[in-house]
Amino acid sequence: MVKNIGGKDFFEMLWQSAVKLRGALEPGEYKHPVLGLLFLKYVSDSFVEMQENLKQWTADPNNEDYYEEDEEDRLAIINDRDEYNAENVFWVPENARWEHVAKQAKDTNIAKILDEAMGEIEKANPKVKGLLYRGFSLLKLPPAKFGELIELFSKIGFNSKDHKAADVLGQAYEYFLGKFALAEGKGAGAFYTVDSIVKVLVEIVAPHKGQLYEPAIGSAGMVVWSEKFMESHGGQRGDISVYGQEYTHTTWKLAAMNLIIRGIDFDLGESNGDTLLNDLHKDLRADYCMANPPFNQDDWGAEKVRGDVRWKYGEPSNGNANYAWIQHMIHHLNDTGKAGIVMANGAMTSNNNNENVIRAGIVEDDLVECMVALPPKLFINTQIPSCLFFLNKNKKHKGKTLFIDARHKGRLETAAQRVFDDSDIKDIAETYHAWAETGETDKTYECIPGFCKAVDKSEIAAQGYNLSPGRYVGAAEVEEDEAEFEEEMALLTEALSGQIVKSVKLDVEIKASLKEVGYDV
Repeated sequence: MVKNIGGKDFFEMLWQSAVKLRGALEPGEYKHPVLGLLFLKYVSDSFVEMQENLKQWTADPNNEDYYEEDEEDRLAIINDRDEYNAENVFWVPENARWEHVAKQAKDTNIAKILDEAMGEIEKANPKVKGLLYRGFSLLKLPPAKFGELIELFSKIGFNSKDHKAADVLGQAYEYFLGKFALAEGKGAGAFYTVDSIVKVLVEIVAPHKGQLYEPAIGSAGMVVWSEKFMESHGGQRGDISVYGQEYTHTTWKLAAMNLIIRGIDFDLGESNGDTLLNDLHKDLRADYCMANPPFNQDDWGAEKVRGDVRWKYGEPSNGNANYAWIQHMIHHLNDTGKAGIVMANGAMTSNNNNENVIRAGIVEDDLVECMVALPPKLFINTQIPSCLFFLNKNKKHKGKTLFIDARHKGRLETAAQRVFDDSDIKDIAETYHAWAETGETDKTYECIPGFCKAVDKSEIAAQGYNLSPGRYVGAAEVEEDEAEFEEEMALLTEALSGQIVKSVKLDVEIKASLKEVGYDV
């Protein structure tokens, strides 16, 4: 059995198990069966541990559940599902337990056995109905591949006596999502936001108690970190009510599972859905909103929601949904609500598609509390320059906005990936909290040339409602045309890269087709 569960070596071993499927499946495919097996191992171990505990308790004269002679009552306690539910332990039917699955690891029908095990768990636990991965049989994989994974996972033990099993599973889930995101590259944006950005968002929004809404929830990483923040500041599980929505069904299920394994209550709607076109939480007015929506989303269906109540500051263009997302989140804030939003840099400066009019209205309504410019290479899935909008319907300093230029922060972990260390995150967050006087820090605020400056609303208006921190803090300015050029070049580069990949694939297919009819090129 693997020791040091929860350590770096443990998580790396889990990842190596997933890599065994590389080559046979694309990253976007293999994350689902691997995470499914990880979940199956965890719930089975937790169930068996709870069952053994009940056996010991009912046989212990010093325990209130002790039954000296009444074996029937003793068995009733051991098999009482309420006992397991009370400890947030899934009921796992016998033919779905890991021991049963592991004995058949080399069976040629192992994929079907795994699907059936997942089905049995769903039947026994309604809260996960329709959420578990049940596509093992659909994968074009030799049975031996599943057998190898099962044997590897059998070396892992989720034991709450030695550690908090649910916490370790959650950490493993996060670790896997991060690794899968790196493997998937551009496609990872649908489900994953890197820790550096998530932590800055959460540390500034500072969710302590109330309703938290994520309209583009992805795999729920922001919710998970929000819960950690709340608990680290003396809060209790349940202090935050989670609401969210996700566009794709597979990512919606990832989010639900990520929250379920942590025991977090949530409402993600009955299924997935397009947030901008089909708002599943129309009546929600939340204390906190956070999101990393798709950058510069075009052709999103604006004509279907013309005149919508959410567009208080102007109709968003069908050519770019940035200000549809921003206005959507403003609409869902209560009278004292705060929002943190990841945006492409163009949203700070663009004069296209009515965006400058909408931005001016938001500034004049005194909603923009803080703007943070981010350094390049923080994202896995895009090179588009980005920033953070922080909105507040109950600002401490009326008529003022804090600008923070964090483009020089962070370090290159790899040639393609920049990360924020804890000191970077602390510096950015404490600067905001010191200025906003939130009580989250003892630090005294001061304007630092090149890094931060508080600016009056009238000055922003004089600058054409440009929200780029570089315009105000005294560092090298990010002019409108420069920001738009960088963004356009990043988009064109990504598009060209995709076309090159398609071209190479098509070239191979054409050559293969010609070879079949006797022409070797």
